Amino acid sequence: MSMKNKRVVVTGGTRGLGLGLVEALVDEGAKVWVVARDAADLEKLRARLGVETASADITDASAANRLLSDVRPEVLVLNAGAVPRMARFDRTSWEEFTATWDTDVKGGLYWMQAALNLPLAPGSRVLVSSSGAAQQGSPMSGGYGGAKRMLWLMAKYANGLSEQKGLGIRFQAIVPKQMVGGTGVGGAGSSAYAQAMGIEQDAFLARYPAMPPRHFGNHVVQVLTDATYDSALAIGIRGDTGVTVLEEEAA
Repeated sequence: MSMKNKRVVVTGGTRGLGLGLVEALVDEGAKVWVVARDAADLEKLRARLGVETASADITDASAANRLLSDVRPEVLVLNAGAVPRMARFDRTSWEEFTATWDTDVKGGLYWMQAALNLPLAPGSRVLVSSSGAAQQGSPMSGGYGGAKRMLWLMAKYANGLSEQKGLGIRFQAIVPKQMVGGTGVGGAGSSAYAQAMGIEQDAFLARYPAMPPRHFGNHVVQVLTDATYDSALAIGIRGDTGVTVLEEEAA
């Protein structure tokens, strides 16, 4: 599948991994719409890359329905999410623990529901941002690991409904398997864990292979264009091993 002239919506595409993906998609000739809250950041991105933009909160169900109805994307990437509030498990408030549930999971629910209920056209792809913390946990980030596992499960639930209703929409979880410096989540996580271990943040990040956001974006484009990954439910991405299938969708 070529991305040339494909309509793609990316939430949270003005910085970090989302920005790396937007840059990769633009270079592949895709027609990209970027959704984020900060209108100034969106305008800078529009001027630099020529993308379409929309200022919206991902937890606004009406915005999800309106944008998908207007754009009718062939690919929807649910990348936006909250930076987890880092704290020791025994010192984490409920508000800190549930921050990513109130943003990532709530937003994921509304956008996946909109894709199913509109519905998007047969053959459409919906990529849902999960995390390696969905498998290994992340004790200092509260409910983050659980939220990312829930999004993985929600992709599976959505596939079941798509099949039941004969929609032909494919939902897949994208699972970065490492922390990435220079991103909101990677910066917060590496800083907190480095401090807890009594080492410098750079020393902590050095434990992971290099994967700049743009390299991550290239890997996601690979997922979209290589038929090898069409039937996968969950796909891992890491700097040293690239793209790997973590879970195939049950037949």
